[in-house]
Amino acid sequence: MTPEVAVDLFREALWLTTVLVAILVVPILLCGLLVAMFQAATQINEQTLSFLPRLLVMLVTLIVIGPWLLKIFMEYMLSLYTSIPTLIG
Repeated sequence: MTPEVAVDLFREALWLTTVLVAILVVPILLCGLLVAMFQAATQINEQTLSFLPRLLVMLVTLIVIGPWLLKIFMEYMLSLYTSIPTLIG
């Protein structure tokens, strides 16, 4: 395996990780922003008010998008495993 191939594999893995994490984090960030704006407007500073909506958004996001995320990850791993003979040969 040449260094170029190793760098390309690392780049693909890093890009996939970034995409999968961003899909989960962006809705939580938006929810946190909305809750913070609500808290600032109403001057309610309850800690559970900021935590619970983000937790619920994370759970709903995982339930809705989780199968797709798993499919993308499994396709990448399958392509990685099937390319092992060409990488070492």
